[in-house]
Amino acid sequence: MKAKRGLVITVAGPHGSGRSTQATKLAEVFSLRYVSTGTLFRERAQQLGVSLEEMTRIATGDDAFDRFLDDRAKEETRKGGVVLDATLSGWVAVKPDLRIYLTAPLDVRVKRIAGRENRDVREVEKETTLRERNELERFRRYYDFDLSDLSIYDVILNTEHFDADIVANILKNVVEAYMVAR
Repeated sequence: MKAKRGLVITVAGPHGSGRSTQATKLAEVFSLRYVSTGTLFRERAQQLGVSLEEMTRIATGDDAFDRFLDDRAKEETRKGGVVLDATLSGWVAVKPDLRIYLTAPLDVRVKRIAGRENRDVREVEKETTLRERNELERFRRYYDFDLSDLSIYDVILNTEHFDADIVANILKNVVEAYMVAR
């Protein structure tokens, strides 16, 4: 008899939308592993001693790092029992149970990032805009993914008007409803 694979949830969305916060909370609440390609991306930038902006430029010129991250994400979802936090999580996960997309307006996201990193809002806006523009172009070129196509997601939530605990409660209810229905 084949063992049942554990729940696989993907959480995607633009930077500062609450993606990592909510993916972490879902992993904790449902006793799932948490995997973040964003963390791996930041760790690689730190290892190279470069900014996220520079790491984005490096990744734009060479698809090997993106492919490494995406292959790792696929492998983690094959194992099951995971919440995958990644820009491409909804696209690269292997047979996910739920695909969640979080969003918020750019100005809200920039303020969140600047606040948590204690940085200048203008600097963060420039970096975030460049990073997201490069990602859209890069992912279209490497994979032919259109990140503006949200039709692959089961849940799309604008986090602008809710604090993190309210968003967590909404998502917890969605996952619980899914588990009852399956």
